[in-house]
Amino acid sequence: MSIRTLTTLVASAALLAACATGEVDYQGEGEGFVGEGSPVSAVLETPSVGTGGGEDAADDPAIWTSPVPVTINGKTSPGFVAGTDKKAGLYIYDFDGQVMQFLAEGLLNNVDAVEGLSIGGKPMVVLGASDRTPGRTGVSLYVYDPAGTGTNGVRPWGAIATDVVEPYGFCFARRGAEVHAILVGHEGELRQYVLTVDAAGRPSARLVRSGDIGTISEGCAADEATGALYLGEENVGIWRYDLDPASGSARTLVQAIEPGRLVADAEGLTILADGAARYLIGSSQGDSTFPVWRIDGAAPEYKGRFVVVDGEVDAVTGTDGLAAHGGVVGRFPEGVVVVQDDVNDVGTQNFKYIDWRDIRTALDL
Repeated sequence: MSIRTLTTLVASAALLAACATGEVDYQGEGEGFVGEGSPVSAVLETPSVGTGGGEDAADDPAIWTSPVPVTINGKTSPGFVAGTDKKAGLYIYDFDGQVMQFLAEGLLNNVDAVEGLSIGGKPMVVLGASDRTPGRTGVSLYVYDPAGTGTNGVRPWGAIATDVVEPYGFCFARRGAEVHAILVGHEGELRQYVLTVDAAGRPSARLVRSGDIGTISEGCAADEATGALYLGEENVGIWRYDLDPASGSARTLVQAIEPGRLVADAEGLTILADGAARYLIGSSQGDSTFPVWRIDGAAPEYKGRFVVVDGEVDAVTGTDGLAAHGGVVGRFPEGVVVVQDDVNDVGTQNFKYIDWRDIRTALDL
């Protein structure tokens, strides 16, 4: 058994005291502080990312699944989880948390995956990652052939050039037949592109929206079913834009920074479909909690928050990026949420997998 830090020991004691109410209330401030929320535990984790030395490295994950098994770097899997090491590159994990591939691609920050584009007549999965590597800042693009065999894996495809000095947040969206790539700059820049494939099979991007969120921003999640684009302004709150670029800068505030709901820094955003219900999940990094809103109605409805406590693997604090997927996802029969863990109990930062059923039960969804 590994030795827990003093913060984790205090947190565990607080959890035992709060079991009767179903709420966890960790008192304190600063690094490792965890706010009030319904407790859940992760069921598995990835190995530590390669960047060590106590550096802030693991950042943002994305999930892609296939209705039939596919081959990834010689291994059969129902899909993959992509996760960035923002000091080194891109990991591809299976749904048991094991590494299937690593691409030493530099300073990648946020990653997402999308279907809807074909190269040479073959449907591809496209991955995009905000890239802060000097000399090539923009969105780095990768492709995966779901029909490939053998050593078939994710491979570099090209890039989207941008005027954004420090690319930060990123997400894809399908809008009708179009694939949209949405980039968020560190200083709040918003750039939305339509991504296509040119005659030579290379990526081509057309800028369709250019705007300013305001201040430092990162979280990005698109809900294609309702035509909404959710963006996180870290010290202000979560905004809802229309995914239609013609809507321009029009937006509504879903949630302002507020103790007990969303504490700065407001970081990652993700969307999960659970049958007819759709949920927006955020990362309240300032108090290591995860607020949840139901978003398939007329307006987002706040449903509560959860915290990830010690269980089969160690607790989660300081999450930056996260990703979610509803329905059957590998060993998860009804969905999974994957979160970055800022302080891992052994080694460096990594990613934790949480069964959606546990979250749904904890929040009585």
